[in-house]
Amino acid sequence: MARAPLLQLSDIALTFGGDPVFSNLDLVVQPGDRVALVGRNGSGKSTLMKVMAGLVEPDSGTRVVTPGIGVGYMEQDPGMEGHATLGDYAASGLDLGDSYRVEMVAEGLKFDPSRAVSVASGGERRRAALAKLLAEAPGLMLLDEPTNHLDIQAIQWLESELSTTRTAFVLISHDRAFLNALTRATLWIDRGQVRRQEKGFVHFEAWRDEIWAEEDVQRHKLDRKIKAEARWAVEGISARRKRNQGRVRALGELRAERSAQIRRQGTAAMALEAGPTSGKRVMEARGISKTYDGKVILAPFDLRVQRGDRIAFVGPNGVGKTTLLKMLIGEIEPDTGTVQMGTNMDLAVFDQNRVQLEHDKTLWENLTGDPAIGVSGKADQVMVRGMPQHVIGYLKSFLFSEAQARAPVRSLSGGEKARLLLARIMARQSNVLVLDEPTNDLDVETLDLLQDLLADYDGTVLLVSHDRDFLDRVADTTVAMEGDGRATVYAGGWTDYQSQRGERVAEAAAVTKKPAAPVSEEKPAAGGLSFTEKHRLEALPAEIARLEAEIAKLEELMMDPDLFTREPVKFQKATDALIARHDLLSTAEEEWLALEEKAAQ
Repeated sequence: MARAPLLQLSDIALTFGGDPVFSNLDLVVQPGDRVALVGRNGSGKSTLMKVMAGLVEPDSGTRVVTPGIGVGYMEQDPGMEGHATLGDYAASGLDLGDSYRVEMVAEGLKFDPSRAVSVASGGERRRAALAKLLAEAPGLMLLDEPTNHLDIQAIQWLESELSTTRTAFVLISHDRAFLNALTRATLWIDRGQVRRQEKGFVHFEAWRDEIWAEEDVQRHKLDRKIKAEARWAVEGISARRKRNQGRVRALGELRAERSAQIRRQGTAAMALEAGPTSGKRVMEARGISKTYDGKVILAPFDLRVQRGDRIAFVGPNGVGKTTLLKMLIGEIEPDTGTVQMGTNMDLAVFDQNRVQLEHDKTLWENLTGDPAIGVSGKADQVMVRGMPQHVIGYLKSFLFSEAQARAPVRSLSGGEKARLLLARIMARQSNVLVLDEPTNDLDVETLDLLQDLLADYDGTVLLVSHDRDFLDRVADTTVAMEGDGRATVYAGGWTDYQSQRGERVAEAAAVTKKPAAPVSEEKPAAGGLSFTEKHRLEALPAEIARLEAEIAKLEELMMDPDLFTREPVKFQKATDALIARHDLLSTAEEEWLALEEKAAQ
C-alpha cells in the first residue's frame, strides 16, 4: 500500500515585485526522501523552501501536509527574543524531559548552550537554530545552507547524523561533498521551473547538461523554421496574399514562441589576471607564534611560500586559521619569530566577514568608491585590469541587474555579496590572492568557475575553507591547525591530508608500543605527560561531570512507568542514548585514571 506524501504543493504561483518566481509549480515530498534543492543564487531556492515550510503564502495554489507530520525549518536569522541562552532557545520546542537532546547535538555542532543570546555571534545563532531542528526531530526537515559557519569536523558530524536518520529532509547547500554523500533525489529550480530527478546530487551536472543540450537542439530547430518561413513570406506573400494568411499567422506564432523562451542565465564573466610577477619566494615565516589571553593560538611555526603555491589552511572554528593568515600577510604581528615578505607583491584579499563592503551604500558606490579600481573624476567607470569600463556593464558581467546596481548592498543575499566582493577583487591585477572562506553562499556553477580561474591563475593563493571538495580541487599544500597551537604542513588537499594524517597517527601508535626509553633520556614533560595529555587530563573532569548529568536526566525521564506504553519511540531513543552515555562515561573515566597514573610516575 502506497504511503501518503509528507508534503504536497499543487499549482503554486508566486510573484515578487512584479516578477513571477514560480507558476504552475507541483511538488511532492515522500517519506524517506533525501532531496537536494539546487539552482543559481537568486533562482528562488530559499523562497521555495519557505513556501514548503508555510512561512511564505503563495499567490495561488495549495499546500497540504499529512496530518500528524511536523515540518521543521532551519531559520537563517533566528529570532531569539525572550530566551536568555542559546540552549534555552534550542530547547524551547521540546518537552522538559527531552532537553538532553540539545546538549547532545551541541557537542557535535560545537556551540555552547549556556552562551548568552545577547553576545552570541551570527554563526552561533545559526548553529543553535540547527540544533533546535535536529533536537525536535520533525517528520520533515527543511535545511537551508546548514553547513555555513560550521567547520569541517562539525560538517562531518552533521553528515553522519543525517546519513542515519529516518527523517525525510530537503537540503540546500553549496558543499558538493555534503550533497553527494547524503542525497538520493534532486530538485532543480531553473528559470521558474522545478524539475525532479530520482538520483542524488552526484548525478546532477550530467542531468542538467543533458537538458540544456536538448533545449539547444530544439531552439536551433525553431530558429531554422522561423528563418525558412520568413524567407517564404518575403518571396511569395505578394502573389498569394489571400490564400496564406494562416501561414503568416503561424509565422507570428513561431516568433512569439521564440520570444517567450527564457534564455538561460550565463555564468558570471569572472576573470583573474595576475599582475607583475612576484619574487620566487613570496613569504617566509620563521618561528612565529601567537598567544591570546594565555591561550596558545600558534606554537613556533615555520612556513615558506613560493610563487605559484596554493596553500589551504584548515582546522576547527576558532583554532586560529585567520590569525595565522593575517600574520603571514603582515596584518598582525607575531609574538615571536619573523615573517619576511618577498619582492614585488601585490595582494588582493577576500574577507570572510565582507568588511570591505559598505552595506548602506549601493553596489555602484562600492565599486566606484574603491580607490584601487574607481576611475578618478568619473563616477560611472571602474578600471578592470587596466581598462576603463562602465560600472553597469561590469556588474552585469557578474549577473547583477541595473536595478540591483542602484540598490544598497544590505539588500543582497549572502551569495550575491560574495559575488560583489569577487567583482571588486577581480577588477584589479594581483599576484597573491588571500581568500578567507570564499565558498560560503556561492552556487555550484560559480564555485566551478572560481575553481577553474584559480587553476589558471599565475599568482599565489592562500586559502581558508571548510569545503572539502573545493580544497581537493584547488590546494596543493594543506596547513592543518588541530588545536593547542599545533600547525602541521601536509602535501595536497583535504583528502591527501586525511590520508597522511592517518599514517602519522598509526606511526605514533607504533612508537608508543616500543620498549620504554632508557632513564637517561629526557622525559616529554614534567610528570611524564605531554602537553596534549596534560591538557586532556585537565578537560576530562568537566566532560565526566557533563556525562553524569546527562545520564541523570535520562534516568529521571525513564522512571516514568507509563513512558513505554504512551510513547514507545521516545522510550527507545532515551534507552539508546542512556546506553551510549554510559559507554562514553566508562571510556572517559578509564582515560582519566590512566593519565592520573602516568602523571604520578
